[in-house]
Amino acid sequence: MATMTILTNSLFPFLLLIAVITVSFFHGNSNVLCIESEREALLKLKNDLIDPSNTLSSWVEGVDCCHWNGVVCHNSTGHVLQLHLPAPFSPPDDWASLAEWEAYRHSALAGKLNPSLLELQHLNWLDLSNNNFSSIQIPEFLGLLGSLTYLNLSQALFQGAIPHNLGNLSELQYLDLRGIYLSEEVKSLQWVSGLSSLRYLDLSDVDLRNATDWLQVTLSNLPSLLELHLSGCMLQDDTSPISTVNFTNSLAVLDLSGNPLFSFPMWIFGLHGLVSIDLSFDYLKSPIPDYFGNISSLEVLHLVSDASRDFNPHSFSIPNSLYSLNRLQFLGLVKNNFQGEISNAIGNLSSLIHLDLWGNQLQGKVPASLGDLCKLKEMDLSYNGIDQDISEILRSLSKCCLESLESLSMADNQLSGHLTHKLGQFKNLAYLNLARNNISGPIPLSIWELSSLKVFDVSENQLNDPIPLSIGELSSLKVFDISVNQLNGTLPPSFGQLKNLESLYIGQNQLEGVVSETHFSNLTKLSTLSASGNMLRFEPNSSWIPPFQCEIIELSHWHLGPKFPHWLKFQNSLSLLDLSHAGIADVMPTWFLNLSTQFQMLNLSSNQLTGGISYLTVGNIVDLSSNRLSGRIPSSLGHARLEMLNLRYNSIENHFSGRIPAWIGDKLSNLMVLSLRSNNFVGHIPHQICALQSLQILDLGHNDISGAIPKCLRNLSAMAIKEKQKDLYSTTLGLVTSIDLSSNSFTGQIPKEVGTLIGLLSLNLSRNLLTGNIPDSIGDLKLMESLDFFSNLNFLNHFNVSYNNLTGQIPTATQLQSFENSSFMGNHLCGPPVSKSCSPKGVPTDASKNGENSGRSKVNGFYVSMVVGFVMGFWGVVAPLFFIRSWRHAYYGKLEHIGNKVYVFWATKCI
Repeated sequence: MATMTILTNSLFPFLLLIAVITVSFFHGNSNVLCIESEREALLKLKNDLIDPSNTLSSWVEGVDCCHWNGVVCHNSTGHVLQLHLPAPFSPPDDWASLAEWEAYRHSALAGKLNPSLLELQHLNWLDLSNNNFSSIQIPEFLGLLGSLTYLNLSQALFQGAIPHNLGNLSELQYLDLRGIYLSEEVKSLQWVSGLSSLRYLDLSDVDLRNATDWLQVTLSNLPSLLELHLSGCMLQDDTSPISTVNFTNSLAVLDLSGNPLFSFPMWIFGLHGLVSIDLSFDYLKSPIPDYFGNISSLEVLHLVSDASRDFNPHSFSIPNSLYSLNRLQFLGLVKNNFQGEISNAIGNLSSLIHLDLWGNQLQGKVPASLGDLCKLKEMDLSYNGIDQDISEILRSLSKCCLESLESLSMADNQLSGHLTHKLGQFKNLAYLNLARNNISGPIPLSIWELSSLKVFDVSENQLNDPIPLSIGELSSLKVFDISVNQLNGTLPPSFGQLKNLESLYIGQNQLEGVVSETHFSNLTKLSTLSASGNMLRFEPNSSWIPPFQCEIIELSHWHLGPKFPHWLKFQNSLSLLDLSHAGIADVMPTWFLNLSTQFQMLNLSSNQLTGGISYLTVGNIVDLSSNRLSGRIPSSLGHARLEMLNLRYNSIENHFSGRIPAWIGDKLSNLMVLSLRSNNFVGHIPHQICALQSLQILDLGHNDISGAIPKCLRNLSAMAIKEKQKDLYSTTLGLVTSIDLSSNSFTGQIPKEVGTLIGLLSLNLSRNLLTGNIPDSIGDLKLMESLDFFSNLNFLNHFNVSYNNLTGQIPTATQLQSFENSSFMGNHLCGPPVSKSCSPKGVPTDASKNGENSGRSKVNGFYVSMVVGFVMGFWGVVAPLFFIRSWRHAYYGKLEHIGNKVYVFWATKCI
């Protein structure tokens, strides 16, 4: 965004203006025909190209080539001067769908480039960007097009090496080779030195880690260079001081973003004419030098560290010299671990339009001088430790920013106080995000005055009182998020007037009453309806057809039953549906099982659903627990992407029966959670289950499964990993590893191979018919005793083999001595921690008494409840990650800042 801002003041408009003038002037004389030899050259070029979208359909005999698509000729001579043949879409990223790739391939030129281009001796402009030349290298003959002033091959998927003879193009002013896939190592950029007229150079995403001369070549050998883009080039730190680099150009735009730079390059301060600096997504972990006074012309400064606080534990202050840059328009200092308070001197930045200090450690109060920034349009201070009354901040900003401010984001701070009527005075405010603070009181009635408001997010605060009835006046509103507050009363019917609303989040409040069809009457653009955790009742007419097509519907704890909601029949775009605890007592209708939509997550738990499931397709997460379903697990769930399958129960019994399907192991290669607890499954554990290398929770307890415990459980590699990443995700599901085979009919010995699962946190084999000794290898499961960063979840550190027919001495000098006696009782075991001592032969001295309660006893008092451990540990910690939107959003916090904020605000701003 920084680069885009500065380009309006530098080379891009200049070049585009040339293009526009050229197109209009040189293409305007229909009396001049193109040169015959040049037309033939273009036809040869076309013949070697693959054109799936018919971009070149106008390139035919009998038509003047000066009127062909993408061709620009000279007004008087008819010579071809320019070829504009870019593809309309850039290549998709690695996460793109097959459909996106197909759309790209259908729009892009492919094939090869014919040397007939050399016949176009007056060609000065060649744009082949975004095409699909993945089968060829950049042709060397392009270096012979001596008249070229503009060459753009960016994102055209060329392979191989960059031909060095491109350096012969002495007239070239613009060169963009961004995204070239090189098969050869780049050891030098010396070839660039011949481009003496070059004003714009972009080699982004070209691996230059071994091109140690890049700094000397680009800044000393290119006297006309104005813009240099080397984003994502794997550039290393260059410790050259200011005085040792001989700058011969007047560089205005410098983009070094996305490189593994750990310290701020000192040589930058020798470029006194810089207007834009972009070091975003680097790894800066040293103090930012306080020399910005040397670059008084700076308008854009974008420093976004890609290092986490664990990676960069040091904290620094914002350099004071920044506050002297009175031309600065864009200041982005994101995730740099800046600490302390924002200086009052920030008021000196009189030209500032965009201020982004997201993700630092700033504390205290924001200075009142922010109110002096009369041009300020966007301010983001989210993810800091600012402790202040929100009313004070609004009062300061109201001094000079009432007309200019368009975006205010201060989420994840320690703001308190009430939102006052001042809020309604920011007439152009389009984006407001104050989520995850301590703001209390009501939503101010003046909110209806924010006619430009598109995003309103005050989630996870302490707001109370009813939602203002005037909410329907916000005609521009697209995102409304008041989730996880203490708002009460009813849902205003005026919500139905919000014709532009796309996302509605009102979950986890104290709303009550009846919701009618009127609440949704004009919500034709609604794609997300997240309203779980309220006391609302919705019973529309059976013939009601919703005006919206939602992708996400979360209505957990609403009263929707007893019939299965018929209006869902018309939702053809659903990917996430949560109707848990909704009072539905019905069969799952056939039309629902056959919906054309592809669910990614389906949660219908804790209802009273009955009958069987003949067919169901879900991509990632299925939770049908706590119902009265019966029959067999439908094989249609056999999708490789499924990560969680939960058919367990709490108080209402499911009756899935038969053998555990072998296809679970064959097809669900991504499965992380398999819970079939408390059903009527019989037979053996299929050996295919052992192929689930991502499985972290296996819960088959309380069935009638028999046979031996498979030795191949050692192949569950996700349970054999001791060291786990300590990110937000891993503190929940990433650290939960559990096997529960309790209350079945397993026989034989405990396989020693279980001891290889060194990442296992919980193992419950109680109430089976197991015999023999406890294997010594069980003592290797050290994580069951302690885990430093899981100390607050001790209930997960669990081991239970009670009520079997195990004999002999409990392995000594292992972790097993740390568990309670109740984990071993009901067997014929001896040695610590049980009270029975062992004879010299390793048998209990009073075996008969020790084993009097062995077998499949139902004495509940001795059962160390895995239900408690699992329900509290998994469903109290992990399930919210999937089912509570705010937890999910926390996991994607960084991506939300870079993606969602920019998309939601800027995209909607343009509408």
